[in-house]
Amino acid sequence: MSELSDTRQPTRVAEAPAGAERRARLVLASTSPRRHELIKHLRLPFEIVPSQIEEIIDSKLKPADLVLTLAEQKATDVFTRLQKQHEDETLVVLGADTIVVLDGKFLGKPVDENDAIAMLKQLSGRCHEVFTGVVILVGTKGEKPRRFSKAEDSRVFFRTLSEDEIIAYVATKEPMDKAGAYALQGTGSAFVEKIEGCFTNIIGLPIPQVVSLLRQAGIVVLGQAEA
Repeated sequence: MSELSDTRQPTRVAEAPAGAERRARLVLASTSPRRHELIKHLRLPFEIVPSQIEEIIDSKLKPADLVLTLAEQKATDVFTRLQKQHEDETLVVLGADTIVVLDGKFLGKPVDENDAIAMLKQLSGRCHEVFTGVVILVGTKGEKPRRFSKAEDSRVFFRTLSEDEIIAYVATKEPMDKAGAYALQGTGSAFVEKIEGCFTNIIGLPIPQVVSLLRQAGIVVLGQAEA
């Protein structure tokens, strides 16, 4: 089952024939509320169709390669399932994946509260990196999709945290579905001294890169297509 956003204007494809407007079906292959809210700011109608893949972190891969691999797996899973539907429209599927990296170690979502506490203790007083991979697949029924992709890297500097505030924060449950066990857009912002790079990347979706990739894919975003 998919969820449709409540935006008003149809998604337009830039290369539509003269006098016609081709419609595109934009799909976000993620259930992340953060990504949902971020992409809504672009004022494009989109659906949410969760990927059904099992995320497996390959520690042998470089961070950028890992997030792009997982993002492509998510997008491909959803694209393949939706492509079987008999609809005469362009299918545009966006997959994304975010990881936190500290000293070369990948920090995903905590498995329980103790894991969240351990992650935050590791991040305390340190600088870590946040990588998000974005992959967009575009195509119609029966054709091989075109691929547009980019990985974004941001740096986050944490102040030194006390054990009491770490425990109190984990008790809010906010960290439990977040890579690195914190939310920059939430209470976790109290831990961050500064950031370097894209703010929305740290939340889970680098919007400037998403805009660029969508335009490369032929989607009109905020009245403009790829130059």
